[in-house]
Amino acid sequence: MSRADLIIENAAVLTMDAARPRAGAVAVGGGRILAVGALADMQPYRDAQTRILDARGGSVLPGFIESHMHLFIGGAELGRVLLEPSASPADAGRQLRAYAAQHPDDPVIVGMGNGYILFDGQVPRLMLDEILPDRPLALMSTDHHTVWANTCALRAAGLLHGADLPEGHEVVMGGDGLATGTLLEPLGYGPVMALAGLGRVMLGLDRGAEPDPAPDAAEIAGDLAMMRRGLAHAARHGITSIVNMDGNLYTLELLERLRKAGELTARVRVPFHFVPDMADSALETAEQMRARWDDDWLSSGMVKMFMDGVLESGTAFTRDAYRGRPGWHGSARFSAQHFADLACRIDAMDLQIAVHAVGDAAVGRVIDGYEAAITRNGARDMRHRVEHIELADPKDLHRIAALGLIPSMQPLHAPDNDPPEDEPALLALPPDRWVDAYPMRRLRDLGASLALASDWPVVTISVLEGIHGAVNARPWRPGQPDRSLSLLDALHGYTLGGAYAERTEAVKGSLTPGKLADLVILNRDIEAVPAQEIRDLSVMATICGGRLTHDLIG
Repeated sequence: MSRADLIIENAAVLTMDAARPRAGAVAVGGGRILAVGALADMQPYRDAQTRILDARGGSVLPGFIESHMHLFIGGAELGRVLLEPSASPADAGRQLRAYAAQHPDDPVIVGMGNGYILFDGQVPRLMLDEILPDRPLALMSTDHHTVWANTCALRAAGLLHGADLPEGHEVVMGGDGLATGTLLEPLGYGPVMALAGLGRVMLGLDRGAEPDPAPDAAEIAGDLAMMRRGLAHAARHGITSIVNMDGNLYTLELLERLRKAGELTARVRVPFHFVPDMADSALETAEQMRARWDDDWLSSGMVKMFMDGVLESGTAFTRDAYRGRPGWHGSARFSAQHFADLACRIDAMDLQIAVHAVGDAAVGRVIDGYEAAITRNGARDMRHRVEHIELADPKDLHRIAALGLIPSMQPLHAPDNDPPEDEPALLALPPDRWVDAYPMRRLRDLGASLALASDWPVVTISVLEGIHGAVNARPWRPGQPDRSLSLLDALHGYTLGGAYAERTEAVKGSLTPGKLADLVILNRDIEAVPAQEIRDLSVMATICGGRLTHDLIG
């Protein structure tokens, strides 16, 4: 019998294993779960070297699986100006000017996380000029699909007089023939972010390409520091597995360096990002990534694409026209035929596909492509994914469930309820379509297997905040269907549901003997606290591969 390196006792263990849903103790050894049961059941695994962790009655859960986030970008942004989504112009100005004074050598002052409401009908370029007239300044929206820049930044990036860009990407122009400062989607804002020194950070999201020129030793060291910062932030929130939803070879090479140094504190899956102007031969990189990284710590085997943008900026692809914008439906980055052909080819390569699809027209087009792949290649257990699904035709929800697709959804993307009329995403939609927005509960009721996530740094990385949002979601209007998930359904989405979406449920996602020793310990029993207090819980310890990666227990 194996000796336990670690035993957790005095715990409210929620295993997510139907065979034994609850227990009081867990034994861990050799990076695996050895035993789950009562404290007496742990005795055969215990010796003088075994470390005992007292959970003090708190919940012990499978380590949280973050099914959609951006590790490199999030780590980079932790070192920038972090604004609140509700920040006022005065508050934002004070933060940005203070940061600028403390960072005289930054080529661009970059603020992150403000909402669209900050500008409230004003010309962004001119408003930002008032905050910082003599240095380049740029703000990245909460959803990371829009950047606003001042005159200095636009001039330095060569965008002040506009740019000719593919559909769906835009430098918005004003009546004076100059850019307004609003830059939509990666090709619109990319030059400003590159000027800010975030080119390599954003490359996996924007273009799926490799750094050119290759970074030197000092640049690699800086990039590794950002990765470490992101990993530490994830560990503090109980995250043991990450699907990094942007990717290239360089991202995995950085993570490989951390692994060799013993500094990798979460398991990370990185897809290849395919963009519309790539030739099909670019998929060879996806095969290369799968071949080089395919174990429990680093893996690929996925292709990520964007079908559209977001509702807030009018770049999501919708069937109905946007509210107050007659004839405007956003745009799709792939034609129906192009995407269907790609889906058939990628599926035939046995690579999983994940596609950002926010608007209902985008969601429908993605499902059509997946259906074409199934028809051509035959039904297999591929578990292709639809990311976000913020508006959907009810018929498409049934198709998602029937085809065995994975809805990868973010509880905190949904607007709150106070009041819904102030939320930019809902304001973009005809009110009669609100019932079809953010259909997480409806997909769960149809039997779809949810993978839940934050999309950090779009919203807080906190899984507990995400669970709180899922459990406490309410209808935006009286008479509309319940939008909330049960606590166990929400927990499933961040544990076993996340593993199922990765096709790794055989080795993680539940506290089952033989599975990987990935666990999180909370300060209280999550089943015993009122639903409104879930966000007040905290992570006391995170264990990944049997190693404590975050420890407040001592």
